[in-house]
Amino acid sequence: MQSKVAIVRCDSYESSLVCDAVRKSIDLLGGISDFIKPGSRVLVKPNLLSAKIPETGITTHPEVVRAVLRVLKEISCQVFVGDSPSAMENSLEKIDNVYEKTGIKQVCSQEGVELVRFDTQRWRNKFPLTSWLDKCDYLVNIPKFKTHQLTILTGAIKNLFGLIPGIYKIELHKKNFDPQIFSSMLVDIFQEAKPALNIIDAVTAMEGDGPGTSGKLRNLNLILASNDAVAVDSVLAKIMGVAPHLVLTNKEAAKRLLGSIELKDIAIAGEKLNEVIKKPFILPASSFKEKVKYPLVKMAIKFIKYYPYTINENCTRCLACIQVCPEKVISLKNNRIHYNYKGCISCFCCQETCPFNAIRVKKSLLARLLG
Repeated sequence: MQSKVAIVRCDSYESSLVCDAVRKSIDLLGGISDFIKPGSRVLVKPNLLSAKIPETGITTHPEVVRAVLRVLKEISCQVFVGDSPSAMENSLEKIDNVYEKTGIKQVCSQEGVELVRFDTQRWRNKFPLTSWLDKCDYLVNIPKFKTHQLTILTGAIKNLFGLIPGIYKIELHKKNFDPQIFSSMLVDIFQEAKPALNIIDAVTAMEGDGPGTSGKLRNLNLILASNDAVAVDSVLAKIMGVAPHLVLTNKEAAKRLLGSIELKDIAIAGEKLNEVIKKPFILPASSFKEKVKYPLVKMAIKFIKYYPYTINENCTRCLACIQVCPEKVISLKNNRIHYNYKGCISCFCCQETCPFNAIRVKKSLLARLLG
C-alpha cells in the first residue's frame, strides 16, 4: 500500500485560511478518524525551539496548532500540547516564556486545551522521553519546515527530538556529534514514539543556516500532512531541491522499513508536487559533505571541516552559546567569544541557540577550495 502525502496551498497565517488548509490536508488523507480514535487522549507536539515570536519563522505558527486542535476537538479528543525547547530554555520559568512568546499559550487558552510541560520522563529504549507519551493514546506531530546544519532538513522526524526533556539533549549531541550517528539516534526516537499524524507548517519555511536565527525565511504557502513521517520528509527534501536519501534520517528510517523514501511509492494528494517545487533552497553551509559524489573528494572528506564563529557586532554576550556547548569549548575572553576548535565537534548547538543571529559558519581551507 502506497504512503500518502497531502499538499495544500495556504497563502497566509490568517486563522480561517490555515484552518481550512489543515482540515483539507487531513481530509485528503481520509479524515482525522482514520488516524485518531474519537474520544482518545492526544499529545500535540509543535516545534518550539526558542522564545521567539511567530513572525521569526523559527517555531511552528500558533495558527497551525489552533487548526489541529479544532480538528481533534471535533471528534471529542482530550488534547494536550507540549514541547521541550532547546537546552537553553530548560527551566520551568524559561519554558513558560517560550510558550508565551511563541503564541502557543494564548492559542491553548482560547481553545480550552491544556498546555503541559515535559517535566517528567520515562526511559524508553535508550532515551528519557516525556511521560506524556504514556499518558496519551496518540501523538500528533506539527513540525516547522526548516533547514538544519546537522541534518540538512528538520521536519517530521527531527521534530521528535523535542520529546526529550531538558538538558539531556546536550548529552546526546555530545555522544552523537557525527551527522550519520546523530540521524540514526533521531530515527531511534522516531521508532519509539511514532506519530499517528504529521502536519507540516510550511507556509513560511526556512533556508540557509537554519534552524535558528541564522536561517533565512522563505514563503512556500503550503501545509503538508501524512501519517508517514519518512514520506513527508522525503517530499520536503524534494521541495528543497535535495534527493531524499541525502537526508540521513530519511535514509536510515527507510533502511529500517519505517516509511517510504522513494517518490514512486508515495501518492501525492492535493497540489501536484512538480508545481510546488520552485527554486532550490539555500542549504546549510555544512551540508556539502552529504552531497559529495566524487571518489577523490570522498577520500579527502575528513579534511573538510566546518566550525562556528561569532560576528562580534551582533553578539550581546548573553553567553547562551557557552552554556549550551556540549564540549565546553566556548568561553568569553577580553569581552569576545572564543572557540577552542581542537575540541569543537561542529554540532552547531551554539548557532541553533544564539538568539541574535551572531554565529556563522567557518570553512576549512579544503572546504573553501571545493566551494
